[in-house]
Parts: sequence; structure tokens; C-alpha cells
Amino acid sequence: MKDGFVKVAAVTSEVRVADVVSNVEACIAAARNVVESEGARVVVLPELALTGYTCEDLFWQETLIRAAEEGLSSFASKTVDLDALLLVGVPVRVMGKLYNCAAVLARGVLLGLVPKLHIPTYNEFYEGRHFERGSKQVTYISYAGNTSVPFGSKVLFRCEELPELVVAAEICEDLWVPQPPSIEHAQAGATLICNLSASNELVGKSDYRRSLVTGQSARLICGYVYASAGTGESTQDVVYSGHDLVAENGRMLAEGKPFGEGRAVSEIDVRLLISERTRMSTYATSATASYEIVDFSLGEEAFSCETALTRWIDPHPFVPSDPARRAERCEEVFAIQAHGLAKRLAHTRSRHAVIGLSGGLDSTLALLVTVRAFDLLELDRKGIIAITMPGFGTTDRTHDNAVRLADALGVDLHEISIAPAVRQHFSDIGHDESVHDVTYENSQARERTQILMDVANQAGGLVIGTGDLSELALGWATYNGDHMSMYAVNASVPKTLVRHLVRYVADSCGNEVETTVLLDVLDTPVSPELLPATGDGKISQRTEDLVGPYELHDFFLYEVLRHGMSPRKVFRLARHALGERYDDATIAGWLKVFYRRYFAQQFKRSCLPDGPKVGSAAVSPRGDLRMPSDACADLWLAELEELEVLSE
Repeated sequence: MKDGFVKVAAVTSEVRVADVVSNVEACIAAARNVVESEGARVVVLPELALTGYTCEDLFWQETLIRAAEEGLSSFASKTVDLDALLLVGVPVRVMGKLYNCAAVLARGVLLGLVPKLHIPTYNEFYEGRHFERGSKQVTYISYAGNTSVPFGSKVLFRCEELPELVVAAEICEDLWVPQPPSIEHAQAGATLICNLSASNELVGKSDYRRSLVTGQSARLICGYVYASAGTGESTQDVVYSGHDLVAENGRMLAEGKPFGEGRAVSEIDVRLLISERTRMSTYATSATASYEIVDFSLGEEAFSCETALTRWIDPHPFVPSDPARRAERCEEVFAIQAHGLAKRLAHTRSRHAVIGLSGGLDSTLALLVTVRAFDLLELDRKGIIAITMPGFGTTDRTHDNAVRLADALGVDLHEISIAPAVRQHFSDIGHDESVHDVTYENSQARERTQILMDVANQAGGLVIGTGDLSELALGWATYNGDHMSMYAVNASVPKTLVRHLVRYVADSCGNEVETTVLLDVLDTPVSPELLPATGDGKISQRTEDLVGPYELHDFFLYEVLRHGMSPRKVFRLARHALGERYDDATIAGWLKVFYRRYFAQQFKRSCLPDGPKVGSAAVSPRGDLRMPSDACADLWLAELEELEVLSE
């Protein structure tokens, strides 16, 4: 459970209708198997698993009800050695009434009994004939050899070793009603909802069930484990499929398909859920005074061990892996960027846009967005003034791509060499041109920005910013140089997504020349081209050699900015997602670079120009990131120092 990961399992145990002895052994075997083989710490078994859900009027038989109570005692005694929280369905008689309950146990101790609140008595369901509606109010009863067992819906089970793990139960129909009890459970602090179910299978029902579980986990920002009865139930009128589900905050982590293997196992990140709830100001919490909080222990060993991750960690969180979804995402991003710019152009009554076109990825994307914005406004593309400004490091390849792209798109292209002006500037400030330091580089960037701003003034237009989210996160921009513009269309687009956006246009534009140029831009190394080219005229300055692979930095950025994860956890997730491409030392090394630059360069982000937010992570000082420019990185870097020792 280290780092907040809790292995959970929804398991469909084998069942023989009304054969309690057999069912108890099947439940024990299923729980033991998933704990010992998978390391599960929370195991959810189906509704009424100890008797079978389809016993009908046999629930009125004293023999069955007594056997169920004895069976739960046996289940408890035979699972005392399992370091896991177990939830199993059992009929419980209280004061002459029968309740459909979830029994919650840990290390052989019965922690509580949670009754079903909503009893379906419609269509094929006839539970109201046998079961009473449960109560939210918690009372204490004697059951299965225990003299004081909490009984009621409002019981939460909190792990002593990992307090962020707070478990609540609801039963089948409880999820299908307009206001499921899990709403109150989550508002009272539950991070993991467990549903013991006996949902029969019908055509199309599995899709609806899946949407219910994922939707509820999203609304409540929780983990949701759903275990359903299987084919061993009576098939007198309906059939049960054992459809098991594990979801987290709207994402399906694991699914046991209907009529499949009868289990779904994954890891719920409870600390991530707490982080999301903390961030969301509209997530309403409620006092827990009316809830009974039952603490349970799984042992220090369970807490300290590193849960093996089987859930998929997206190595490219900003870029969908599915081609169809990726194309849809690219179209959405382009629409947001273009409509944002179109609104700004219309508001300022600008019929011209000025953009520095380098032949690199970012300026290419910015030009494509600007063209689309002009088309939306039905403005002449000749109102787009693309300026290529060759300097000391400009190569023929990037220069030619800029020229060819401008021509293919039908925009107005200007070429202005910055070399004479920069040399004059060097002379003015007394800088030796042979010294290729930060002054040498940034003087070129600022000269280009001056040209763009002044041309925009001449034309009565706007300077379109080209810098992307990844560069802003790392501070890889010259302050008051390429850092500045009048509208920054790429400001919340990460570098890994920039590449796919350009590829999307290359694949769909229908212009052979444009496609050829865009493909070559994609094949060109990312570089600011501020240092002289090599002897054979190739790019000498490669950005990723200097600040690290954007693939890694975008992963770091997403987990840090979107989820607020600690360096240790970011490192662990990066190893899991990208470990086949990078060794531990490489990941740790570039993660240190990320944190150093992320903290040190906030002053650049504090005065960013306007630009449209396109995804869930952004660094606008007016929106997602209110970060002090003088914040210290010592705590984060200290944690990284420990990681590097471990990774050596």
C-alpha cells in the first residue's frame, strides 16, 4: 500500500444455491487465492454469496438462516491469517426481520454489517417478499458469536496504516437509484465504495452497468469495486454472468467480462483521490457525526510493501493511444485554439496576425492555428504576416521549410535577417560575438520579438505566440523574447501533443506540398537554433540534449501539475510507464532537472500573455497555477536525492 496504492479485487465465487457449507468454502478459496496470488488488500464477494442470491422462499427457512450465521463464523475463523479487508454477502435476521447485508471482516474479526437500503420488487426482482429495507442509523447487534457488531448503512471502515483508505459498502440496487447511499458515504470521507451485487444479465445491461460504475466513481472521485453473482445461481427465470468491475474516478481499471473469469483486480490510488478532492472546491463534504467509523488494521507489513502495479499508467498522458481518439482530440484542440484566436482577433478588430516562422514544430502549429482562425472569420490569409528571421544558427532545412509552408498556406511571407541588428547590439553592449553564452543566444530571441512587435504595430495586428506548455513548465524561453506575444495559442499544448497535432494536419490537409513540408518539420530535431550550425550545415543545438526528453518531462508535468504527486511517486510511476525506454538513473536525473527548472522559472509564467486552455493541465497565472515565483524547491529535491541513492 506504499504511495497510496491499494490492491483491490472483485471476485465472483462459485455458488451452489442454498448450500452454505459449500459456498463458505468457495468464498474462502476465492478470497485466499486473490490475496495470496495477487496481493489484494480489499476483496469484494457477491451479494448473498454465502447462501446464493436466488434462494427465494428458502430465505424463510430457519435452517438456511442459522446456517448462514454459522457460515459467517466459519468464514471469519478461516480467514484470520489474511491481511485483507473482506466483504461478503449474507442474510441477517434482526428482531424478526431479514436483511440483505454486506459483512465486513479483517483478520477474522467481524467489523460490521451493512444492510441493503433499496429493495427491488419489480420485474424479475422480488426481494421485498423476503427482505426488509435497511436503516441508515447504526445500532449494535449480536451476530455470529460477536456481541457488539455495528449494524446500519452509515458505517465507514478506516485503515489504521493508510488513513486515506476509507471503505464503505452498498448493495446492488443501491447504486441504481436516483440518490445512491454511496453519495453520503463519499461525502463523509469514503474513498473506496464496494458494491456486493447479484445483477442478472440482459441484452445491453452490461454496458449500462459499466456506465453506472464508472460514472459514480467520477462523480464521487472515488474507487468503486463491483462484484456480481455468477452462473452458479439458479437459472429458473434469469441468468447471472459474474460481471466484475474496478473503476477509479471515471476510469475503468479492470473488468471481468460477463461469463468470463469472474474477477477484476487492480490498484486504487487513494492518495490521488484525496488530492483530487482537495483540489476541487465544489466537492462537498459532510460531517461524519452520524457515521460510525470502524478502524481496522492490515499490519505494518501490508502497508510498507510496494504494491505491484498492474493498472495501466499512460506513458503519454496528454496523447490518446487510440488513433481514432487521438484524431478526435487533435480536432478538439485545434478548434479551441482557433476559436480562441478568432475571438481575440474579432474583439481587437485585427485583420492581421504576425507570427515568427522558424520551420520548427511550435511555430508551424501556431501558423496552422492562425490560418484556421482566419478561415473561421473569412479573412484573407494574406493578412497573416509570417516572418522568417534567419540568425547565426538557422539551417537551410528549417529556413526552406518555413518558406515552403508559408507558400503552401497562402500567407504573406517576409524574410528579415537578424544578424546585422544583433551584431550592432553586441557592439552597443560590448559583447564578444565569439562568446556563445546566454547573452549571445537571448539577444537573438529578443531581436526577433522586437521585429514581430514592431511589424504588428505597423500592420495593426497581433503577434501570435508560439511557445508551448512544456517549454513554459521548464522555463525554456527567453524572458521578454519568445516568452512574450499578444496571444499565445500554444500556451497549454504540451510538446508531445504538438507533434501529433502537426501530424494530424499532415495526414488530413489534402495538400501534397503542405503534407511534405509538415512531415519534414516533424522529422527535424527540436532546436532553438541560436548557436552556429555544424560544419556540414546541420543543427548543432538539440533541445532534448540540454533539458531532457520531452516524453519524460511531459509525463512529469502531468503528474506534478495535474495530480500534485510527490517526487518519489512520480519517479515510481515513470519507471512503470517508461522503464523500458529509460533506466532509473536517467529518469531520476531528468526529474531533478524538471523540479529545479519548474521552481526556478515561475517568474516567467507569472506574466504570461493570454492564451486558450485546451486540456486539464495548464500554467496560466490567471487559471490553473497560482505559484509564488520565490518558492523553494528544497523539500522536493531532498526527496529526489534519496531516490537517486536508491536507483544507483
